[in-house]
Amino acid sequence: MTSVRLPLFPLNSVLFPGLVLPLNVFESRYRAMMRDLDALPDDDRRFGVIAIRDGREVAPTAQGMPDATVPAAQGPAAGFGDEPMAAFHAVGCLADAATIRAKSSDEDTGYEVLATGTTRFRLLSVDASGPYLTAEMEELDEDPGDGAGTLAAGVVRAFRTYQKRLAWANERTLSSGQDLPADPSVLSYLVAAAAVLDVPAKQRLLEAPDTAARLGEELKVLRQESAVLGKLPSLPAVDLTRKPTSPN
Repeated sequence: MTSVRLPLFPLNSVLFPGLVLPLNVFESRYRAMMRDLDALPDDDRRFGVIAIRDGREVAPTAQGMPDATVPAAQGPAAGFGDEPMAAFHAVGCLADAATIRAKSSDEDTGYEVLATGTTRFRLLSVDASGPYLTAEMEELDEDPGDGAGTLAAGVVRAFRTYQKRLAWANERTLSSGQDLPADPSVLSYLVAAAAVLDVPAKQRLLEAPDTAARLGEELKVLRQESAVLGKLPSLPAVDLTRKPTSPN
């Protein structure tokens, strides 16, 4: 396990290793972060992405938010309370910023960023003394666990069923033929990212102690979600979307 201190970017979503993260950066604290990252060599633009447990990824009166008459909250920890560490989940994902592009020659207009998740980390401490949050992070190794290969085969089948039922529930056509990765770890992260789950559920998958545990949890979740989707046609609420509305 190695410890690093890097910029910290809180989000209301979970990033997984291997997944692409597009960011529209407009707040001053995150613009400062991207300016500093942009000044680094291309292979050293790392930052940590952490899911928010309690708080906001933008200050309540930041650009684009309502109630501009109220003085804007200031500082790197704005919106996260007096103890930012308590506002975030314990495990996040390191990201490499492959592209950092200013929206215009005026740096105040913000940045468009394309990053890729690389490695999980455990959050050790958060520092709010600079222009943006930084954190001490312990990089986490990925342990395959017991029976990951066998579980992966089951997850592939369950995910295919889940995709078909999800597409049907949304009245979409499923494009077939997309190959899923053979590597159990890569598969586990792709399925975790692709499944339509809330942040706490995705966070539990990110925090799984090993690949086998993550795949086992995914197998259970996919079967549960597929069962629910399979029952949707019999639910009255769904019938309302398929019939003319009664004038009575």
